Amino acid sequence: MNVLKPRMPVPDFTVPVAGGGTWALSDQSPENFTMLVFYRGLHCPVCATYMKELQRMKQDFADRGVIVLGASSDTEERAQQAKDEWKLPDLDIAYGLSVEDAQALGLHRSAGRGKTSIGIEEPAEFSEPGLFLVRPDQTLYWSNISTMPFARPHFREITGAIDFAVANDYPARGELV
Repeated sequence: MNVLKPRMPVPDFTVPVAGGGTWALSDQSPENFTMLVFYRGLHCPVCATYMKELQRMKQDFADRGVIVLGASSDTEERAQQAKDEWKLPDLDIAYGLSVEDAQALGLHRSAGRGKTSIGIEEPAEFSEPGLFLVRPDQTLYWSNISTMPFARPHFREITGAIDFAVANDYPARGELV
C-alpha cells in the first residue's frame, strides 16, 4: 500500500458527484486547502453522524478558504440516498471511488460482512475513512487514515488547526521517509 507523505503530490483523481457532474482534484483552486473526507458509505452510522457534522461546518471551512469533498466507494444510488437521508444539501458527495484511487491515496479497504447495526447491507468491499488537507499546489499538507469507522478527527479542531497553520505559515510535518 502506498503511504502519502506531506509535501508530496497527492495523486489526481476524478469521481462522479451525487446529483450530477464530476469532481477532479486537479480542477480545484482553493485559497488555502482542499479537504478530502473519505467515508465508508451509506451502511455506516458513524459516517452519517460525521458527515452531518461536516455539513453543519461547511461554511466554517469555506470562510477559511477550504474546498470540501465527501467521497466513498458507494454506488450512485447509495451516495444519493446518503446525501438525501443524512441531509447534506451543501456538500459535494462523490461516489464510485475506485480501488486503484483508494490504494493510491493509501486508504484501507474492507470486505463487507452483512448488515450493519442500522440494518443496511455493507457492499462487497469498500474504503475505510481518511481525511486529507491538500494545498493548492496539490501537495499533501496533513492526513489521517483509519482502519475503523470510529475515532475520527473532530472538524472543530481542524478549523482551529487551519487557523493556526495559515496565520503562522506552519509547514507540513511528517515528510521524512
